[in-house]
Amino acid sequence: MEVNNIIDHLTQHGVKPSPQRLNIYKYLIEEKNHPTVDTIFKDLIGAMPTLSKTTVYNTLKLFIDKGVAKVINIENNETRYDADTSIHGHFKCEKCLKVFDINIDMSEIKTLDISGFLIKETHFYLKGICKKCRSD
Repeated sequence: MEVNNIIDHLTQHGVKPSPQRLNIYKYLIEEKNHPTVDTIFKDLIGAMPTLSKTTVYNTLKLFIDKGVAKVINIENNETRYDADTSIHGHFKCEKCLKVFDINIDMSEIKTLDISGFLIKETHFYLKGICKKCRSD
């Protein structure tokens, strides 16, 4: 996504595109590494010396509130973030600790005994060992 498209996307979702917000959102889109706050901070601080962890936390909270990013909680003690807000799953490798996107065909998933319920969120997580780590 080009910077102008990022500005338009954030603006359309009610997010004022400050330089910090643009850089954090651009990072989420380009890296696709499902980062933690610490990862984002460490990777961006060199280019943005005035960036603080508080700014990263607050920006991510705003992104979540405005629907331009979502939280991934595969582990109880680890919060990661994803700019892809479409319905998809995640696979976490137990060796390299990377998180990968996985496509899900929601039409093939059967939900039993929830007639009358309103589903607001969908989370699908798998853990194991990725292809690369299996071949090492």
